[in-house]
Amino acid sequence: MNSFGRLFRFTTWGESHGPAIGAVVDGCPPGLAIDEGVIQPFLDARRPGQSKFTTQRQEPDQVRILSGVFEGRTTGTPISLMIENVDQRSKDYSEVAVAYRPGHADYAYDAKYGFRDYRGGGRSSARETASRVAAGAVARLVIPEVKILAYVSEIGGDMIDPGKFDEAEIANNPFFCPDAAAAARWEKIVDDARKSGSSVGAVVECYASGVPAGWGAPLYAKLDADLAAAMMGINAVKGVEIGDGFAAARLSGEQNADPMRPNAEGPDGAPEFLANHAGGIAGGISTGQPVTCRVAFKPTSSILTPQATINRSGEATEMFTKGRHDPCVGIRGVPVVEAMMALVLADHKLLHRGQCG
Repeated sequence: MNSFGRLFRFTTWGESHGPAIGAVVDGCPPGLAIDEGVIQPFLDARRPGQSKFTTQRQEPDQVRILSGVFEGRTTGTPISLMIENVDQRSKDYSEVAVAYRPGHADYAYDAKYGFRDYRGGGRSSARETASRVAAGAVARLVIPEVKILAYVSEIGGDMIDPGKFDEAEIANNPFFCPDAAAAARWEKIVDDARKSGSSVGAVVECYASGVPAGWGAPLYAKLDADLAAAMMGINAVKGVEIGDGFAAARLSGEQNADPMRPNAEGPDGAPEFLANHAGGIAGGISTGQPVTCRVAFKPTSSILTPQATINRSGEATEMFTKGRHDPCVGIRGVPVVEAMMALVLADHKLLHRGQCG
């Protein structure tokens, strides 16, 4: 199960410590202008080693387009993307070969397959998300009418002040944070975790504006269900909320409603909404409002504090994780969340066009 999507679909391949990783994007419409320069900025945003608050693995993450493009335009055939791995340290994982890291997929992977690539987690490593970001850059070409913006809204339980939201600030700090004061606080939170060999969790919020009404389906291809599946498929994600999410369960019916009024300036008689508790999706179909979701990342499981575990023989032991790891994996999750939003929306745009013209 290495593929995602229906009409616009992608398959990722490769392992954390293999020679390369990549993606094959299929179903992309022909004639879209593209080259490596279109994709690279999104990979640069996710790239490791850019600050002391992320893993110090040094990967340039330079993408190569191997197929599906001719004279700078998509041909409609599969687009193959490759990213070489250049800074692996497999020796850091020698102990992982014989024992399971608590919090990681080591035991579950071994229980399923009876065999695993223990170097950095192999296929289950978050290194794979670079492939998704590359595929997401292609997806954005399919939905030029949509603007996607993600940012970190919470680290280690410390939240931004929505009243101080500044979109321009997101690119000014290493946390993708729209609140300068919160970013300053997070420097100490994340650095303290890094210095102590521990880690902290984070919440990433994502908004997609410009999504027209009508994308999605009422039952088995709900837009919000596909978004939830896409976000839950990201490494370390343990929770996804669409719109108000769990907070909606604490509201009354009248509080949770998204009232509408006539809007003479709206396209094709589209209403003016007075609220967006539903996150831009009702009955599995987009309403024309911004599509919103919140994604919860757990603390990085790779920590220096010894944890109780077992080895492959079932014997008790302890382990701490060596190597280079993110003290807060949610930080670099921002471009991945944006990519998965783009991939889902591109797929649903083509599905809608296929059924409704």
